[in-house]
This record gives sequence, structure tokens and C-alpha cells, in this order.
Amino acid sequence: MAIDRGILALLEAKPGKGEELAAFLEQGRALAAEESGTVTWYAFKLSETTYGIFDTFSDEQGRQAHLTGPIPEALNLIGPELLAKDPSIRAVDLIAAK
Repeated sequence: MAIDRGILALLEAKPGKGEELAAFLEQGRALAAEESGTVTWYAFKLSETTYGIFDTFSDEQGRQAHLTGPIPEALNLIGPELLAKDPSIRAVDLIAAK
């Protein structure tokens, strides 16, 4: 299986909401595990307010299914409460992977 595409999402929490955003992201792991087209899924923290998600896919169908799946839907629901601004979501093409 060639993993050649991904998604990078950067999330900025409102002041004092970082821990709640982290808890939300931890719950997202179970949702990602149910997605057959998502090869890997990572949630990470860059600072007290900056978090992110990085996932990989072996085809465009898997990436598109993820973009319209339960994680973005849940993010839309909690966004106004937890996020300081709209997420930055970028499709990426992978050059190399191990």
C-alpha cells in the first residue's frame, strides 16, 4: 500500500480551552480507527493553544471520506466553543514516508 497523501489541520484553542481541545482530539482517535481509508491518524500539541491533526491515506477516496466524516462533523459542533478561529485544513501530497 502506497501512502501518498495526507491532511494537516491546525487548530487554535480559545484561551483556557486547550485542555478541552486536547480531550476532544483524544476522543477523535476512536472515530479515526473506524475509517477504513485512514491509514494513520495523529493528534498533536504545539503550544498551550495550538494543536493539530495529521492523517495519511493511500488514495483520494479515503481522504475525501475522512473530510466528510464524523471527525470534521464533530469539529464543526465544538468549534465555536473551543476554537479561537476556523481550523486551517490543508491537503498534502507526501513525498516520502517510512
